[in-house]
Amino acid sequence: MLRSIFSMQENLNDYVFTKNGIRDTDGGTLTMQKIVSELQAAHLSVNDLPNLWLSRYTKAMGEELDELKADLLWKWWSKDTIDIQNIRVELIDILHFLVSAMISAGLSADKVHDIYRQKHAANLARQDSGYSRATKTEEDNRKIE
Repeated sequence: MLRSIFSMQENLNDYVFTKNGIRDTDGGTLTMQKIVSELQAAHLSVNDLPNLWLSRYTKAMGEELDELKADLLWKWWSKDTIDIQNIRVELIDILHFLVSAMISAGLSADKVHDIYRQKHAANLARQDSGYSRATKTEEDNRKIE
């Protein structure tokens, strides 16, 4: 299912780029593959496509997260109820931009699964070792590939 989500998102992004006339650095229609190609060619400067689009997708995720937070209730004495349907849609909006960012960072669905498994194991090990600020290091993260 994750592969399907990645494929659908790449197709949606390419459609949006085409529909809106968004161009790459060579003047052609931008594609997700062009962003990934730039990444693979180590074009990682501030004005290169990977940074530009990772920055845009991160901004979009933040905006969607703000919309989600606005839908959540915090007054425990309130008689209001949450709009769970809209909350679910906002979560999916965040997922759209998260997957776009992952693709822009050169991650495939399989690689996301692999890194997730490794990070999950590191998180469990942290819990088992009494994780705290005093014991936290990034050594376990550096081993994740």
